[in-house]
Amino acid sequence: MSIETLLIYLIVGGLAGWLAGVVMKGRGFGLLGNVVLGIVGAVLGGVLLNLIGLAAYGWLGYLVAGFVGAVAILFVVSLLR
Repeated sequence: MSIETLLIYLIVGGLAGWLAGVVMKGRGFGLLGNVVLGIVGAVLGGVLLNLIGLAAYGWLGYLVAGFVGAVAILFVVSLLR
């Protein structure tokens, strides 16, 4: 993985985590926590989309993958609370 790819994951994942926190009001971890969650969610979202046969390409694809992953994580954490 190149530095550029890692930087894209960080930026887009952070944005996706913020968006997931906005959508799932009351289930997030604050701004910083949601940004970190989005970064982790970007990886999880990429895996989830690959499992159903979809692939993420470009900024928009990475954003969708990160958003899907972050929402999935927030949903699971809200069930465990």
